[in-house]
Amino acid sequence: MKRSLTLAALVIAVIAGGGVWYVQSKLPTRQGQVALDGLQGPVAVRYDERGVPHIRAANQTDMYRALGYVQAQDRLFQMEIMRRLARGELAEVLGPKLIDTDKLFRSLRIRERAASYVAELDYQSPSWQALQAYLDGINQYQASHARPVEFDVLGITPRPFTAEDTISVAGYMAYSFAAAFRTEPLLTYVRDQLGSNYLKVFDLDWQPRGVLSPALSSNDWKNLGSLARLSDQALNQAGLPQFEGSNAWVVSGKRTQSGKPLLAGDPHIRFSAPAVWYEAQLSAPDFELYGYHQALVPFAFLGNNRDFGWSLTMFQNDDLDLIAEKTNPDHPNQVWYHGQWVDMSSSEQQIAVKGQAPVTLTLRRSPHGPIINDVLGSAAGSTPIAMWWGFLETRDPILEGFYQLNRADTLNKARTAATYIHAPGLNLVWANAKGDIGWWAAAQLPKRPAGVNPAFILDGSTSQADKVGFYPFSANPQEENPARGYIVSANFQPVSPAGIEIPGYYNLADRGQQLNRQLSEPGVKWNLKNSQALQLGTRTDYGQRVLKPLLPVLREVVSDPAERQLVEQLAQWQGDYPLDSTAATLFNQLLFSLADAAMSDELGDVYFDTLLSTRV
Repeated sequence: MKRSLTLAALVIAVIAGGGVWYVQSKLPTRQGQVALDGLQGPVAVRYDERGVPHIRAANQTDMYRALGYVQAQDRLFQMEIMRRLARGELAEVLGPKLIDTDKLFRSLRIRERAASYVAELDYQSPSWQALQAYLDGINQYQASHARPVEFDVLGITPRPFTAEDTISVAGYMAYSFAAAFRTEPLLTYVRDQLGSNYLKVFDLDWQPRGVLSPALSSNDWKNLGSLARLSDQALNQAGLPQFEGSNAWVVSGKRTQSGKPLLAGDPHIRFSAPAVWYEAQLSAPDFELYGYHQALVPFAFLGNNRDFGWSLTMFQNDDLDLIAEKTNPDHPNQVWYHGQWVDMSSSEQQIAVKGQAPVTLTLRRSPHGPIINDVLGSAAGSTPIAMWWGFLETRDPILEGFYQLNRADTLNKARTAATYIHAPGLNLVWANAKGDIGWWAAAQLPKRPAGVNPAFILDGSTSQADKVGFYPFSANPQEENPARGYIVSANFQPVSPAGIEIPGYYNLADRGQQLNRQLSEPGVKWNLKNSQALQLGTRTDYGQRVLKPLLPVLREVVSDPAERQLVEQLAQWQGDYPLDSTAATLFNQLLFSLADAAMSDELGDVYFDTLLSTRV
């Protein structure tokens, strides 16, 4: 018995020891020395109490190589999943449930755009050299260390990360900004199936022309709803963050306690673990940056150098059009384009699927762009829906733009960097050490034919979907050193200095109006404390604005004493959202109940769920 117990104890000890060794082998290195090929000199990495790396190198190439290495220590699985999502390769490691998601992302043609994008780059440019050093740091870490636990569990075989992966992740970010996939099928369905009066619910301009030509069948509508739902689920089910809104403002020195500009940035990105941002300080003799990076991107999207600080919000301009093609009854692979029948091109791809045979995906393209409802297979309906997307159609040197912004030391250099951001559209809110403040709505804005409203699916048999070029950057909304002494960016519809209309899926103005009221208060000197309080504020006029016409009706129709108490609770509510507010919860439930009663029966489950995920 004693021998048996001793043997059992040894087995337990071996298993426990093996478990400790296994876990320890997966942990990042925070102390000691590491040999890294390609370094031209020593690099020091210090981690602070929050685990943020502070990297100091003798040159910028070494600095970026070290950044790639330390970010891979912390985020290798995040990098792997994000590139697989963007490139349509999740089913290979997560199984057949992700086939539809892979089909969707492959239909977006991010893979092909990444390949052509990289082929067009200047391989001698400093930004390319920085990207290559960063990717080399990631790959050196991956090649020399045990696979992350997630790789072991899912059976992922490591493969090198490439520049095409970086551009693919940029494409994923651009897609996550694009509300058109969810919104345009919904609004077109409302207009053409329910009638124009229903559009008044959304407070939108609408085309009085009525239905599409060619008309969409009931099966087309059903499957456009499925496409809208798939678009939303693809990001949610992957467990990756979606980019939703953001607030930022900047106050000039004449309105601050310190006499220097004060910049506040509050990116609203859905919770994820790990976080979307990777915080790091980068230092070299000719460079200093404290910034926030995304997976596989070496250049900070938020941050500050010695001369400039900047934050981002979503521009929310509409840079994606959905287009209903008219097909030739005698040749279904032909569409009517500019007065003649034109063949659509097609190609095949194989999607690897864990535990089963690969799936073949046929991708078609019309003159307007990729056909995106083919992802639904035999259920796609009879009308091909093409996609025109700024990410595919513009040169979009966004990485070059942020490379230059990271090291901008003059206003002209920073402004030039902003012009390189084409898609997705981003509001750059900034301040510099000289006391300037400003905001640029950075995007390449397409010129659409007069009278065309891209909030609806466009008719590909006409000139509706044509693009006649792009507006110059000078037509983009922007401000530099306004007399009021502050700038607010909160996703509301901006105004172009050229007077052009900029279609988009903008948020309601209530949050921006609240910020504007508080920042404009005379006599207030802004500092970190009151700016933080402003950033954490939860009150807007939205709730009271919505309730004002409803409360008299509710008081008239509600008779139950307990329910009347709830009505009065709403009447006393100030429109804020503290954690313990039952009135805020009650208001949100009221909003849902009103939307459900007004629209659920008319829209059906699929389109109603889509409505809840849009900004209209």
